[in-house]
Amino acid sequence: MSSVHAQLASFVQRAFSVAVTEVTLFPGRMRASRLLFVLAWLAGAAVLVRAEDFPARFEALKAAATPRQLFTLLYDLPKGGDLHHHSGGSNIPEWTLALLCDPARNGGDAFYTRLRFSAPPDAISPVARFRTVRRLTFEAMPPAVQREYVALTDLTAAEREAWCNAFRLDEKDEGRVEFFQHLWPRQADFLRNPHVRFELLAENIKAFAAEGLRYLEAQLGVDGLQSLKGELLSRDEGLGLLRERLSRPDIVSTGLVVRFQEGILRFSPKAEEALDETYAWVSAHRDLWVGLNMVGIEENGKGYPLRFLEAFRTLRRRFPTLPLSIHAGEMDGPDHHIRDTLLLGASRIGHGINLIRDPDTLLLLQQSRRVLIEINLISNRLLEYIPDLSVHPFPELLRTGVPVCLNTDDRGMWDSSMTDEYFTAVTTFNLSWDELVQLGRNSLAFSFAQPEVKAALLADYEARVAAFVARYQNGTVAEALARLNSVRPVSYGYARRTWGLSFP
Repeated sequence: MSSVHAQLASFVQRAFSVAVTEVTLFPGRMRASRLLFVLAWLAGAAVLVRAEDFPARFEALKAAATPRQLFTLLYDLPKGGDLHHHSGGSNIPEWTLALLCDPARNGGDAFYTRLRFSAPPDAISPVARFRTVRRLTFEAMPPAVQREYVALTDLTAAEREAWCNAFRLDEKDEGRVEFFQHLWPRQADFLRNPHVRFELLAENIKAFAAEGLRYLEAQLGVDGLQSLKGELLSRDEGLGLLRERLSRPDIVSTGLVVRFQEGILRFSPKAEEALDETYAWVSAHRDLWVGLNMVGIEENGKGYPLRFLEAFRTLRRRFPTLPLSIHAGEMDGPDHHIRDTLLLGASRIGHGINLIRDPDTLLLLQQSRRVLIEINLISNRLLEYIPDLSVHPFPELLRTGVPVCLNTDDRGMWDSSMTDEYFTAVTTFNLSWDELVQLGRNSLAFSFAQPEVKAALLADYEARVAAFVARYQNGTVAEALARLNSVRPVSYGYARRTWGLSFP
């Protein structure tokens, strides 16, 4: 591609980036943003004409690239958004440990973790090891129990490494027991500290932006937060702290748009009551919260979808509809949870791996193309729902017309990134260029972002794809791969353990 085309692609990307910021932060400036869109589309037309032969170039790049080069290329790839993101499970353990040890960032709190087990009844409980609590919880413990805890700031280097490993699936066959029964309880109460909750969100935002995302739809709430003295903060107080953190320059400068879902624990005895309260609160805060989700292991039969059918119908009589993205079909055996979840009104299905075993519902989604399946490859592998990803239904859904996108789920507990998801998909299923682009496009088109924000994000995505094409289209394949030397990818433990790839 000529230098003129490359310059046009660069202009397209800059113009759309400005427009996205305008639309997201300053809705009143839509006229100026529309002008930027028009100018960028005019310039971008020349770029897109030359992009028609890039699918063949991408195949050549895949064939010639080393695994390290392919990972770097996919890190540089524009990726759209992450729609299936559990905020509490998405924090890289090293980030968390550094934050908990830094009073300047965590609001002046201190944290303690359990290392000793001399006293019954939990002397041999695996979940108790590295259970980590705030200072106010520690100070309320009897002295005999306090002696079994160590301040995080006093851990040795070996203990710090062991602490981090206790918050991720890093050993073969740890699976669901470790994830559901051990990892989450070890967090104890440290996410009740608002500074910790929102600083970890900020870390995710910055890391996602660096690897090419422009949208995050995180499952995060502002309930259950406590001050240093243990005073329960109201949701409005928590919301104020969240808005303040999102407004700081280090977040705004990333260009990543953040919206939220609220989750309801589906098998709770009071799930209907929580749904009623949460639906009303989200409906009143639609600028940031754009949807609802139902979470919790489906194998617990108390959370079956049809339990909530009348509750949702009642809520839709009281409120304008809220988009629903609900976990379904994350089970070992065949079930009808996806079909039943569609009856609840869901327009996105989280996981959906059992869709392949429900031919009637699969046919419905193939024909309608109105419901997105949120694919989480690494999650499905590590939790052993599909230990062998070569038989994952993802390519069958993708290539028979069911809308899909890639997501990270609880990526801190997997020690992974969105690039890991893309690398897994490309190397396991030989994805084409057009399929990669469609995945990113789907993640934005099926997002719950407000219409004007979604339009800006989609336009920005097309511009960034054009700029990516311009960057790797010209010259020989070897010359294009050499340009990867200027890309600075970041990887975590999953890439190292799975493929032997490690980046700073």
